[in-house]
Amino acid sequence: MPLGRSYAVSLVGLNGYIVEVESDIGQTLPAFVLLGLPDASLSEARERIRAAARNAGLPLTRRKITVNLVPASLPKRGSGFDLAIVMSALAAAGDVRNCGRTVFLSELGLDGRLRPIRGVLPAVMAAVEAGFTSVVVSSGNAAEAALVPSAEVRSYDSLAEVALAFGADPACVELPAPQLSEASARADQPGAVVIPKDMSDVAGQSEARFAVEVAAAGAHNLMMVGPPGAGKTMLAERMPGILPDLTDKQAMEVTAIHSLGSSEFCRELQRRPPFESPHHTASAASIIGGGSGIPRPGAASRAHRGVLFLDEAPEYQRRILDALREPLESGELVLHRAAGTATYPARFQLILAANPCPCGQATGKGIGCNCSAQQRRRYFDRMSAPLLDRVDLQLAVHRVALQDFSGTATADSSAAVATRVAAARAAQHERLSKWELSTNAEVPAPLLHNDLRLTRKATVSVDKKIEKAAITKRGYDRVLRVAWTIADLAGRSSPNADDVTTALLFRTQEEPA
Repeated sequence: MPLGRSYAVSLVGLNGYIVEVESDIGQTLPAFVLLGLPDASLSEARERIRAAARNAGLPLTRRKITVNLVPASLPKRGSGFDLAIVMSALAAAGDVRNCGRTVFLSELGLDGRLRPIRGVLPAVMAAVEAGFTSVVVSSGNAAEAALVPSAEVRSYDSLAEVALAFGADPACVELPAPQLSEASARADQPGAVVIPKDMSDVAGQSEARFAVEVAAAGAHNLMMVGPPGAGKTMLAERMPGILPDLTDKQAMEVTAIHSLGSSEFCRELQRRPPFESPHHTASAASIIGGGSGIPRPGAASRAHRGVLFLDEAPEYQRRILDALREPLESGELVLHRAAGTATYPARFQLILAANPCPCGQATGKGIGCNCSAQQRRRYFDRMSAPLLDRVDLQLAVHRVALQDFSGTATADSSAAVATRVAAARAAQHERLSKWELSTNAEVPAPLLHNDLRLTRKATVSVDKKIEKAAITKRGYDRVLRVAWTIADLAGRSSPNADDVTTALLFRTQEEPA
């Protein structure tokens, strides 16, 4: 009896690999053997598949079925292989015709229904890149799979429908009764009213507002230190509202990551920059990524092309904060585990917020603060110098004065700020596109000191700082990047001495000598 073959996709991080599913029917006692490094959920597919095939009117043979997932050395996880395995077994038994180069991505219910799975978008992207354009998914994943250009997506509700499409005998197949899908049921329910968070809600804090605008315009990292109630969290939460929409490529990257870890299935590309704000008690696996088996993306990867906000930053474990140093430089996270290595993109803007001391009252006159100098030092020592050296803007946020929130003056709205940010981003793209860069934060040091080199007259203030060893070489370069962003917001073709001085003040909070 010939082998049955079908195809699926195994995801390792965001990288997908085509898996050939081979099925052979032997002449020995009944058994179902699954080979090829399956994990626990995939090993359980044997019972799901038998029940689903039986309830679809296509019971599997009582003889020994051997299923091999090729390449056998590649770890495979999840229930998304169910449909490919059963179609391969049915093809080996002659119940359906050869499946050709079609990729099957779906979980099976015991009643034979197809159930949606996580990670369909990156899986379909990998299949198309490998030359497998024909894809079969459940109806719940149809919209997500259709987001991939050039993919020929067919969606079904049940195994019986898939079998009929691949030549099964209509007299044998039993179609399940139609029922309302979970996605349709959720769509019929009214959604919660979301109140937009606007920059005009922030009272006073003109310097902090400008720093947030600069950070958004150049994709810079930002740290705010100030007492409770000064508006640090409000400013951070309004950052995504002034960022420009994602490009098609960026939207595909972000949506693919959220396809792996989101509780909702994707129905359209995510065009707005994401915002992640994990609690300070979160584990390293939830922020950096990890977990059992193949590592899963954490908040740092889910914030790709968006904002990662760490409120009460000194309260986080130091090893978690230090683990962010590498993605802040490289824009990706490489997670090594016993089950394999996964690489996730993580080019996010980091926003840190901290109190001036453990009690938060060491500001102004500091009358209510009882923290000792040692306690304050220990509090800030949780954030290492190498991490802070990667933060472009370091800002002291002060208490809001009475006249700031009781006066008639209104601050610029998010729409007005977003317009200026978009103009600055356009200027950066025009200047940097020939080097395949889009924001000032991405400009490498050699480019800063050669093609984009500023005059000594413009950099005199920061030159004095580095001569006195008051800042590092990395800090010097980050000051120049921020200066370029300030010039872009002002509509200038290059930074002047005032722009560099302002950028230096944002970093050191000290007036240049």
